[in-house]
Amino acid sequence: MTEQNNPLDEQRQNLLVFIWKRRKIIGIVTGVAAVISVIVSFLLTPLYRSTAVVFPAATSTVSFSEQRNAKAASMDFGEEEQAEQLVQILSSSRIRDKIVEQFDLMAHYDIAPDDKNKHYKLVKEYENHFFFVRTRYGSIQIDVLDEDPVMAADMANKIVDLIDTVKNNMVAERTLPAFEINKRKKEQMEIDRTEVLRKLDSLASLGVVPLDGRANLYQAYVDAKNQQEKAEIKKAIDINMQHGAEFDGLEYIRNEKIVKLEDFMESYEQAESDANTIFNHKFVVERAVVADKKDKPKRMIIVLLSTIGAMVFMVFGLLIKEKIDELRQVA
Repeated sequence: MTEQNNPLDEQRQNLLVFIWKRRKIIGIVTGVAAVISVIVSFLLTPLYRSTAVVFPAATSTVSFSEQRNAKAASMDFGEEEQAEQLVQILSSSRIRDKIVEQFDLMAHYDIAPDDKNKHYKLVKEYENHFFFVRTRYGSIQIDVLDEDPVMAADMANKIVDLIDTVKNNMVAERTLPAFEINKRKKEQMEIDRTEVLRKLDSLASLGVVPLDGRANLYQAYVDAKNQQEKAEIKKAIDINMQHGAEFDGLEYIRNEKIVKLEDFMESYEQAESDANTIFNHKFVVERAVVADKKDKPKRMIIVLLSTIGAMVFMVFGLLIKEKIDELRQVA
């Protein structure tokens, strides 16, 4: 064990001796790096962070059915699936474009309008200043970094407000056409029902009566007291015999259409609600406030990392240089 440790101890001692002999140049380079890192850290623009926290809602519709969305009521918080969907919406160009337009981020990030790579640069700047993360509690944390703390808070809160606007627009793109289809179907069903009722009224005006009423006509004919009354009842019986089957068929169709229309009304009312209701898709846990302390840069960390990095780089650089000199002498 002692024999194995001796070479390592010797290497450590040689490294320490090497560093000590070149302490001046290492110290000068390290000192220069420290000074430069201090200057650079103070030249960096400070960024302030504003944070908002929201929970996704479990459902985005008002249900007219006991079976539909039975697992999720409008007051329930969303689960992992809804949280992931909300993160995707927050990261979409629908929200980004609205924020860029409202806060004029092209000018704010000093991107020239005639720059051929302006969209690429804008997206990069946006991704470096806006962050959407799902927390371990199932909520969504919205972080906005900006050199203006008031603007950072305003943008974070605007994103919170845009969640409902953007998602409602996305939902409307599907629900409005579906509602129009349901509306046309309902109108056609009502037209068909009205046409059947019109035909029934027309037959009724001729004296056609339902099936049970026809049986009473025969009994009335038997009980008639004079020929004139019998003739009138006979005329009514003839009319019913001629149109009775049509009347019965129309009655059956009318009843079927009424039942179908009543059953369809639940689907129609659901489609109407989905298309016209402006729904809230999130629970706001915390709105963003104006930060009173910068978040970036961390000057102490920058100085320490730069200084240590310069010293380590210098040591390795000198070691490599010495090794190269030795190889040249051998050659």
